[in-house]
Amino acid sequence: MNDVRPTIVRLLSNMGSAKEIQQYLRRFSQLDAARFAVVKVGGAILRDELEALVSSLAFLQQVGLTPIVIHGAGPQLDEAVAAAGIEKRSVDGLRFTDPATLAVVRRVSQQENRRLVEALQAQGVRATSITAGVFESEPLDAGRYGLVGKVVGVHTDAVLAAVRARSIPVIASLGETAGGQILNVNADWAANELVKVLQPYKIVFLTGTGGLLDADGDLIDSINLSTEYDALMAQPWVHSGMRIKMEQIHDLLMQLPPSSSVSITRPDELAKELFTHRGSGTLVRRGERVLVVEGWGDLDLDRLRELIESGFGRKLAPDYFATITPHRVFVSEHYRAALVLTLEEGIPHLDKFAVSEDAQGEGLGRAAWQVMRDATPRLFWRSRADNPVNDFYFDESDGCLKGPKWNVFWYGLESWDDIRFAVDHCRARPASLKD
Repeated sequence: MNDVRPTIVRLLSNMGSAKEIQQYLRRFSQLDAARFAVVKVGGAILRDELEALVSSLAFLQQVGLTPIVIHGAGPQLDEAVAAAGIEKRSVDGLRFTDPATLAVVRRVSQQENRRLVEALQAQGVRATSITAGVFESEPLDAGRYGLVGKVVGVHTDAVLAAVRARSIPVIASLGETAGGQILNVNADWAANELVKVLQPYKIVFLTGTGGLLDADGDLIDSINLSTEYDALMAQPWVHSGMRIKMEQIHDLLMQLPPSSSVSITRPDELAKELFTHRGSGTLVRRGERVLVVEGWGDLDLDRLRELIESGFGRKLAPDYFATITPHRVFVSEHYRAALVLTLEEGIPHLDKFAVSEDAQGEGLGRAAWQVMRDATPRLFWRSRADNPVNDFYFDESDGCLKGPKWNVFWYGLESWDDIRFAVDHCRARPASLKD
């Protein structure tokens, strides 16, 4: 694995910096193998994007990571059921499953499982087919749904044996009762139950849209449930399938460790989503509450100093807290992101914006920024010309004046006098981080 890592970093260099790629590789490799990722693959992906899926999974195995894959087969089942002359019947969004339909469900699920495993093996990827023995189930409501099951137990022995052998387990979402009756289990339900037992660091849903879309059809790049969920669910465009998906993700993440996250992306963007801060799809985390305080007295200054120095990779001036008077400090509850604002001639100024290394790329910094922005209608700040966060700052600002050492940004400043003051202040303000 160590031999291929430099090559992998070079291949990813057009997606993000070598530093952040190495950071993710290090983070993932420190996890227990079974806790890396569960990847849920929809049937449409198996039908339309099998080559991209195989390529992405092969890449993960090359860098020494073993994802656990669970798949559905919805479109294939629709086609096979119609070909068998069976009328499709849905009840509460679930496929009513009589014995004839169940026979098709079983055949198609096993067929699609085998097709993915064979495609992986053809590319030299170690993969293990698992079509039974994982999801112990009971009938959900036989009178209403037929042979549709709810998962009552998850048996992971076969899955973990495959992972220990560094072979990707490919799991079909078929359930079985204790007595051996096969049941049709919704693939999303099965994936959620598997995730609750394994508690992986990453949960990935591969979809054709590549993420969740807002009212304008634009990709939502990250969602911090602790600060954004209620407002998001109040939006009129969050309805039907998206609303159900968000509720499921929320309920799932609330039962997992705070470090777990859900990524929704396309198969060909999987590496970019996993290994770069910017990502490619929608990243959803439980997140942290963002606290707002107006003085140093309500803060743990040792933890705040450690955060700032970790985020910037430089030492903070010893007298920083003695010489700076904060206007407001926005800090996440576990001191993994913070924004320190001062007041200069009545205008809020962003003095420090720090995100800890282990929180970079998970959307926490953006969530803290949004809380700050909602409470701060105008602001100015500076950033070193080579700061990799400048792209974000350009997007968030109304204007910027570039300089050889500092770029000065602002939003909400309406007069030239205010903008001139902001620029002059930033250029003259002494640095408080040691080079």
